[in-house]
Amino acid sequence: MLPEPTNSALDKKITPFSRHGSRSTRRGAWRIASDLPSSFRYAAQGLVYGFLSQRNFRIHVVIGAVVFTLGLWLKLNFNHLAVLVLTVTAVLVLELLNTAIEAVVDLAIGRRYHPLARIAKDCSAAAVLVASISSLLIAMLLLLPPLLIRMGF
Repeated sequence: MLPEPTNSALDKKITPFSRHGSRSTRRGAWRIASDLPSSFRYAAQGLVYGFLSQRNFRIHVVIGAVVFTLGLWLKLNFNHLAVLVLTVTAVLVLELLNTAIEAVVDLAIGRRYHPLARIAKDCSAAAVLVASISSLLIAMLLLLPPLLIRMGF
């Protein structure tokens, strides 16, 4: 878990979140970045959290790097490389969304069981699975023909 920033200079860059325009401050996750660098910093923290805490995210990053490197080695055209990048990126984005959904569900229900929580978690995991299978099929369609040619088949 990431530590809460306590720097008063950082607190001045964060605007309070309020529905009625009052100046009451909120702590922790309710902070809203008031500038672009803060927004990027928070996004980077989420990316680092996903990479460090989610085994499947790391697996997808490694597989994506291997696929892209293989595409470069096979000298795929830019359109095919772009399709590979988009499909790998879609899987990574869905993996991050899956992590976020699981965290929100856990926050909302705690350690109790609820059938709707199970549905939310199962469906978000299924979205990652569908994207992963689709990404695998696309990679095979794009990489297999030139790989077979290069191997002399």
